[in-house]
Order: sequence, then structure tokens, then C-alpha cells
Amino acid sequence: MDADVNTDDDVAAVPLRHPWRWVVAAALFLGIAVLVVSLWTNPNIHHGTISKYLFNPKIVNGVGLSLLITVVAMVVSTVLGVLLAVMRLAKNPVMNAFAWLYVWVFRGTPLLIQIVFWGYLGLLYSQISLGVPFTDFTIFSVDTNTLVPAFTAGLLALTLNQAAYSAEIIRSGMLSVDPGQHEAAASLGMSPSYTLFKVVLPQAMRVIIPPMGNETISMLKQTSLLSVIAVLELYTVATQISSQNLRQVELLLVVSCWYLFLTSVLSVPQYYLERHYGRGNAAQQAPTPLVRIVSALRRAKHAPTEPTPTDTRGRKS
Repeated sequence: MDADVNTDDDVAAVPLRHPWRWVVAAALFLGIAVLVVSLWTNPNIHHGTISKYLFNPKIVNGVGLSLLITVVAMVVSTVLGVLLAVMRLAKNPVMNAFAWLYVWVFRGTPLLIQIVFWGYLGLLYSQISLGVPFTDFTIFSVDTNTLVPAFTAGLLALTLNQAAYSAEIIRSGMLSVDPGQHEAAASLGMSPSYTLFKVVLPQAMRVIIPPMGNETISMLKQTSLLSVIAVLELYTVATQISSQNLRQVELLLVVSCWYLFLTSVLSVPQYYLERHYGRGNAAQQAPTPLVRIVSALRRAKHAPTEPTPTDTRGRKS
């Protein structure tokens, strides 16, 4: 009976083909392969030096110090950023003006200049003392270079600079929350501080997390600027080693490998934090790479070995 049915009106659905995608992908893959092969076979690169110093204890210590500076600077700058963002949105004109001035100064001057300023603070103030202003009474006095060594100076520079950028990111996130949330919280008798930390910030995290994740990765790479004040982070250590063995390119490749690895690791929690705080838009979220891999394996496992041909209406031929 099925054979007598007229199927002339059936439409054979053919997927749209995109041949140029494969052409572009092949060209990109070929270009990357040529670059990698040219670097690997370059006679001017001594591969033994790369393998020797990739996990050298000095390099590993530099990596650890770079990570420590990154974590401390981001945590402290985020706390300062929240305070500055609240001050920027406050109705108090003094607090608002102070926060605006802070952001203006630290965003308006180069980070390298700020690092050098803190690193050579002893040239401006030889002693840092605490006492009664405009009198000779002093509670204590300490040498500036002792109180603010190179590590502390670099940490101060990165933290205070990042706080200005974090403040603007957090402020934009707080402004993205519907004003009705503030009114609803006030009608329930919530205090302003409770509303901030329990209502506003959790909703603003969806906007805050992506740029803050990028700032964290940028902070990791900006630690290399501390080489100008001799902080023994990753790039400084590599520079010192290359000045002794004259293998600058090889040590730069070692540093690049470590930065690529660390930024890749930092990208993982950023990805899942974005998904966590964006779960209100779950319909717009693509499956995670792990879910995609599991789904592909399941499809491959349950795929029929000899599929039965069917027409467009689902009838077996």
C-alpha cells in the first residue's frame, strides 16, 4: 500500500553546505603549522636551553611569585573597587568627588610610571614617620626603603592601579541592576549594606565577571613590568638568566610557554563562573566542552551500524 502512495510532493531536505569554512580553516591550520615548524627547525634556536630552563627552580620560583602577586593584587583591588564604586554612586558629594579623582589619576597615568614612582619612593621621602603634624613630636620613624621594599612597591602599584579599573567595572555592573530591586529591598526593611551584598552585587556579577576575568589575566602579564624595580617575578628571573648565557630568545620562549599555560588555567574558572552567574539565561548558554564530549561519545556508542533508509515522512522504504 505504501508503494502506491504518491511521493512527488515530498521535499528532500539538504543541509546547507559551507565549503569556504573548510577552505579558511585549512588555510589557517596550514599557516600555523608552517610557523610552528619554522620555529622548531630554526637553527638559531637552541632547544636544549628551552628544555633545560623550562622547569628550572629559579623559573618555577618566578612563576610562583607572579601568581602570588596576581592573586593578592586582584583580591585587594576588588575590595577597593567595591568601595570606590559605592562612593561613585553615593549621593555624598565629597565621597563621589574623591572616588572620581582616584579613578581619574590612576587610569590617567601609565602603569609603568606608577611602578617606578613606588619603587623609588625613597628618593622623595627618605623617612616615613608618624607623629603630631607641624611639631617635632614623633611616635616612630622608619627608612622608606626598609618599609617599602621592591616587592611591596610593585604590589602597591599594581593593586592601586587595578582598583581604579575594578571600580568602573563594578560600578557598571551595579548600574545594570534594575532600580526596582533597591526599592523592593527598602520596602522589605533591608539596610543599604545588606541590599548591596545580598541583592545588588549577586545580580551584577553576571556583568562583572567577564571583564574582571580578563583583568585577572592582564594582571598576571602585567607583573612582568615589575622587572624595572627588580622584583624577582618570572620575566625578571628569565632576563637575569639570559644576560648570563646570552640565550635571550630561548628564555623568552620559556616565559611565553609559562604565561600561555597560566592564562589557560585561569580561563577555566572564569568560564564556569560566567556560566554560574549567567544561569538565569540558561537557554542562551551553549553546552560546556565536557558536556559536548560526553554527548559525542554517547552518540557514537548508540549510533546504529546499519541505519534503515527512510523517506522524508519517516516511513521505512
